[in-house]
Amino acid sequence: MRTPGTTTGMAAGTAPVPPAVTCWTTVVVPGHLLALSGRLDVREAADVRMVLVDAVPAGAGDLVLDLSGLSGLDATGLGVLVGAHRRAQRAGRVLVLRDVTPAVGRLLLLTRLDKVLRTVRTAAVA
Repeated sequence: MRTPGTTTGMAAGTAPVPPAVTCWTTVVVPGHLLALSGRLDVREAADVRMVLVDAVPAGAGDLVLDLSGLSGLDATGLGVLVGAHRRAQRAGRVLVLRDVTPAVGRLLLLTRLDKVLRTVRTAAVA
């Protein structure tokens, strides 16, 4: 299942603006593996948060979030990841960020979230 985070708007006196998708959430294995692509920012945070909220009770063991397609995120996106981490912990699970891109990795390092959130790298990306 692929769920877009979308925004729409209307300029004064014009036709509706088509949705601008900046972040896609793909459920690869329900409750176990999800993939994010695009940019996770304040506009898509609520949609991604809801997908993650549904994923935590839908499985057991590690909840893997593939970030290899994520180009960036803002403070709200970081909050979504931290919230998912806490929710997974309460459910006895571990949120694992797989194949974090360099841009996202730098942000995790700067915010010291690299000490809190578990990250792994697959051999295909390394």
